[in-house]
Amino acid sequence: MDSVYNYIVEPLGDRYNNSTKVGDKELILNTEIYNHQYVNREARILSVPRAGAPLNPRTGDIVTLHHNVFRRWHDVKGKERNSRSFLEEGKYLVERDQIYLYKREGGDWTCPKGYCFVQPLQSIDEFDTETERPLIGVVKYTDGTVEEGDLIGFRPSSEFEFIVDGQKLYRVLSNFITIKYEHQGDEEEYNPSWTDSS
Repeated sequence: MDSVYNYIVEPLGDRYNNSTKVGDKELILNTEIYNHQYVNREARILSVPRAGAPLNPRTGDIVTLHHNVFRRWHDVKGKERNSRSFLEEGKYLVERDQIYLYKREGGDWTCPKGYCFVQPLQSIDEFDTETERPLIGVVKYTDGTVEEGDLIGFRPSSEFEFIVDGQKLYRVLSNFITIKYEHQGDEEEYNPSWTDSS
């Protein structure tokens, strides 16, 4: 089965990542279907679109997607529904702009044009109640606009949280990066312990 304009993907695991192992027990973290933080965002591409210029993601690649692809919701009558991406059980249609990262088997993550992923930094102010420094981070994955490892600043409300390979990262639109800083030597990457689900 192929789609004319969309990728067809299957989720890696379940639709939701709402449980974790604690010792030999499973702890349920969330029971709500509408909370986007627990929606699975990783999938495998089953087929690529037949029309349009081909992008780099290919059949078999692992992708990080928009949170609404696998999400379920309730309509005005309270009936549970699938997202508009739902094709059939285990298969979903994904538009090109819903793919934020992709990688080939055994390869590294790659960003499509327009996106970068940034690792937040640990706060260095001992009187600050926040655990991470606002609007600044180290580039982990890039579309080529900036280099990996660059210390950058970005616009307020332009970051979206993702957990990629057990690391908390922010997806930032490349054109929302406002400044490139020089490293001062006091930058410590921030990754909270709850991101490691193993």
